Amino acid sequence: MREPSSVGFEGNGVVSPPPQALLERLKDYGQEDAFALWYELSPEERDLLVKDIESLDLSRIDRIIRCSLRSQGLPAAAIEPVPESSVSTVEERSQEDRERWWKMGLKAISDGKLAVLLLSGGQGTRLGSSDPKGCFNIGLPSGKSLFQLQAERILCVQRLAAQATNENSASSVQIHWYIMTSPFTDEATRKFFESHKFFGLEAEQVTFFQQGTIPCVSKDGRFIMETPYRVAKAPDGNGGVYSALKSTKLLEDMASKGIKYIDCYGVDNALVRVADPTFLGYFIDKGVAAAAKVVRKAYPQEKVGVFVRRGKGGPLTIVEYSELDQSLASAVNQTTGRLRFCWSNVCLHMFTLDFLNQVANGLEKDSIYHLAEKKIPSIHGYTMGLKLEQFIFDAFPYAPTTALFEVLREEEFAPVKNANGSNVDTPDSAKLLVLRLHTRWVVAAGGFLTHSVPLYATGVEVSPLCSYAGENLEPICRGRTFHAPCEITF
Repeated sequence: MREPSSVGFEGNGVVSPPPQALLERLKDYGQEDAFALWYELSPEERDLLVKDIESLDLSRIDRIIRCSLRSQGLPAAAIEPVPESSVSTVEERSQEDRERWWKMGLKAISDGKLAVLLLSGGQGTRLGSSDPKGCFNIGLPSGKSLFQLQAERILCVQRLAAQATNENSASSVQIHWYIMTSPFTDEATRKFFESHKFFGLEAEQVTFFQQGTIPCVSKDGRFIMETPYRVAKAPDGNGGVYSALKSTKLLEDMASKGIKYIDCYGVDNALVRVADPTFLGYFIDKGVAAAAKVVRKAYPQEKVGVFVRRGKGGPLTIVEYSELDQSLASAVNQTTGRLRFCWSNVCLHMFTLDFLNQVANGLEKDSIYHLAEKKIPSIHGYTMGLKLEQFIFDAFPYAPTTALFEVLREEEFAPVKNANGSNVDTPDSAKLLVLRLHTRWVVAAGGFLTHSVPLYATGVEVSPLCSYAGENLEPICRGRTFHAPCEITF
């Protein structure tokens, strides 16, 4: 218990009580304990507490807490494998299909119909950095950050779209980039972009916005106090992007710009094909509300979420590896020879703008969040409590139609999640995936490599400004020898 502070008293020695109307509102929602230490606070601390409580949308938060706690343990519909007709697999995709989708995608991009949505609320804590993850340099020869690699891929696609549609210059095609930060990464992200002159993009084509936070609660739904004058809060998960887009009126902003399709991805993938014309063309061709790139599960026990169909003829959704029974995880489709549940989610999604509006409204109405039991900083030290989160894939059950698009993980998935020295998903492992892929591009374009360390441990890096997916490299590479490791640029 804190000692009462002498500055907590007014001139006459009497502390004024909490604002009556605010206290009554807290009582309505069973949260009046937030004022439990009121009489021990200084006037400044009492002001901070009042401002903190007034900043909360109490009725919305109460609805979320009640709906989320109530949904715990409710039986879910049985799961079925994703129908084969919903997936475009690599082996069944013809060269003709790829070229047609590539052209359709470039046309839609040149018409200004695509926006890119980046989920970038996380810090690089597990990488040993407090900076936003996108600022991280994974050790490529160029020393480029994840943000720079992604920005340059956007620049490359803009140029390809301008060339494909005979526009006069790449600057006539602009892909708008919406970047979701969090209260912990927002200022540092903005400063990083400004100090790097937006990596060659126009400042006005980049929009930053913050995901929300939500109070942490005890198992009976009461607010946990981080300090006597502040409620403990945590970011609302990467699925908070839907309510954030709605509350900041960015969905309306997209509509006003003529945007119809949104390419959405997570920041920590060094091989992400941002604004992929082929994926966009496929999405438009299928005429669906939502689509996802998927990779084939490597082995039954791999710790990845997989797409499933929920209920007979129900929507496609994702179940986490921990929710998938071992016998189901190991079951094989005798016709295809693949695991029955084999399509892994890698957070590479495409949505129509109409569907994003529908999801933002549907998730808000249903108000069901995932509950994660965590240690929460509180006035009693760290205490076990619940963080409430939504995930980006919570959108899929709302989709009337969903299509999956298989990609090869060695071409499009190089996660950067753990510090070097960990077993998987490190900056070093991602760097090697990039170097190996780009080395294959260079050799295919007629280039040669010399190397003073084994080739499996090195390679060359192709600047995204030269090539998006291995195209247009012959004039740069044919007959030339490159000494690995190095960056190939114009």
